[in-house]
Amino acid sequence: MEMNIALLPGDGIGPEVIAQAVKVVDAVAKKFGHKITYNEAITGAAAIDAVGNPYPDSTHEACVAADAVLFGAIGHPKFDNDPSAKVRPEQGLLEMRKKLGLFSNVRPTFTFPSLLHKSPLKKERIEGTDLVFLRELTGGIYFGEPRGRNEQGTKAFDSCVYSVEEIERLARMGFEFARKRRKLLTCVDKANVLATSRLWRETVQRLAPEYPDVKVEYEFVDAVAMRLVQWPKAYDVLITENLFGDILTDEASVISGSMGLMPSASIGLKTKLFEPIHGSYPQAAGKDIANPLAAVLSASMMFEYAFDLMDEAKAISDVVNLSLEKGVVTEDLSEGEKSYKTSEVGDWLAEQIEKM
Repeated sequence: MEMNIALLPGDGIGPEVIAQAVKVVDAVAKKFGHKITYNEAITGAAAIDAVGNPYPDSTHEACVAADAVLFGAIGHPKFDNDPSAKVRPEQGLLEMRKKLGLFSNVRPTFTFPSLLHKSPLKKERIEGTDLVFLRELTGGIYFGEPRGRNEQGTKAFDSCVYSVEEIERLARMGFEFARKRRKLLTCVDKANVLATSRLWRETVQRLAPEYPDVKVEYEFVDAVAMRLVQWPKAYDVLITENLFGDILTDEASVISGSMGLMPSASIGLKTKLFEPIHGSYPQAAGKDIANPLAAVLSASMMFEYAFDLMDEAKAISDVVNLSLEKGVVTEDLSEGEKSYKTSEVGDWLAEQIEKM
């Protein structure tokens, strides 16, 4: 198969972890007989520094032309520490989601047997956890209008706005995911307070009879936040709006023991983007110490969701599990034992795929 992949390394450790993912993707392509063409483009703080725009037109064109996008991370302290900055890296991320129509963020949470002891939760609570969040990405309070401040600057307001169409397309994806998994779908909302949440619940209730094989549960977001740390194995597929999903997926990510291990996908009508969830971690940039496994597992998701190549996806997840078992990990996971550089982990993973 021929594949055209857009690479958006971004800021901080993004370029370093994406470089390791590329090593692994190249090894898989060689092993399974695929031809890959890469097109690298700028985004985030790097793009602001270069052209004054966190998501320039040239980057958008590269993403539109690609079969899939591998994305690193964006963000830089010089923008975080300047509340008056008019252009920010995160604006590029929101613009990218909007222009590419990336309406669903797919965030799996699962555990690694060799790392159960690193989780802040008890082993018996998390062992066997395998859930996935579908977070709506292009609506809600992050995009709703009006927004701003009053003339005196003493009040601020953000509008949470959703349409039936936005809710329905995410809900249908959730039902289809559930059908392929344990046939359990949880709609997360705050329908006892918010009008938008009542629209979410009404829409899901209307669609549910079309999927009689899927059990549907409805839970308030605060209850889900609590149950995620009490009994995460109770969940399978969860669907929710933008803000709730932003918060809950970060909470769920620590179940595995490290945010540096969790991949994600953002799926649109045409474009599919894959990225680690850990952020730009600027303190580690350029030191060759960042954990690349989330970026590598994002490449695994790319083979599965963008190209429907399950053997290739499994080959990557298998070597990642092997690296954890054998302790070929960066210093954040080494627990005082020998640690490996970011680049060394990438080299090792690629070598293991070649040996398969």
